[in-house]
Amino acid sequence: MRFSVLGPLTANHHGKGVPLGGLRQRTVLAFLLLHPNNSVSTQRLIGALWGANEPTTARKSVQNALSGLRKAFLTHHQSGDAPVALRTEGRGYVLRIPPEHIDLGRHHLLLERGARELADRSWEAAARTLREALGLWRGEVLADLVEAGIEWPELAVVREARWKALEDRIVADLMLGRHREVVAELGLAADAEPVRERLCRLHMVALYRTGRQTDALEVYRRTRSVLAERFGTGPGPRLRDLEQYVLAHDPELTAPGAVLRLAA
Repeated sequence: MRFSVLGPLTANHHGKGVPLGGLRQRTVLAFLLLHPNNSVSTQRLIGALWGANEPTTARKSVQNALSGLRKAFLTHHQSGDAPVALRTEGRGYVLRIPPEHIDLGRHHLLLERGARELADRSWEAAARTLREALGLWRGEVLADLVEAGIEWPELAVVREARWKALEDRIVADLMLGRHREVVAELGLAADAEPVRERLCRLHMVALYRTGRQTDALEVYRRTRSVLAERFGTGPGPRLRDLEQYVLAHDPELTAPGAVLRLAA
């Protein structure tokens, strides 16, 4: 079986969708998929389902959900498949699954490879690897469960990994001279996350290198305004320095390796 969490929660077996049960059972599965091959206690699962509003039937409800998941795994298991098993270990439950059978696991593996390629300055390989990682996304992480009211700290970590993958891929593209190709994409990303200063710096560099100094300065001013409005603070020193480089048409902006220094 293969599972997807980078979008609505889904499972498939040999290309066919697998029913995952009701919201409670799907939520338990989703939490286990975020912690594959690690023990998760009953109390953590209860917290994931109800937060501080634990009902008296919580423990029994979790056990019923786990039982339903075990039946689904057994129903769709065939000889020769890589095993997916839900086991009781100590005081918790462990979803035993190969990491590559979860899109998030494949995402992590690609990000690790992309990071190595960036460190080796293999820009084309890094851009390709990180583009593949980003291509695994089908929408908001666990979109259907988030819509139903689920919000866990783990989801923020996954979202951050997606943004870092995008920024790293754009660094690779800029190092390959693809300034014009990424400008529009950077504009959309900056609109979605105007307080990400690294994204702002990348956007400013790409705009400047395509001859749009005024637009680069406008991106800076917008980010400064949003930071002040939301957090009562201003841009960090790297972003402030970049504004000065743009104002002065500093040669640093077009020097070899400048993207790495400016977007670190």
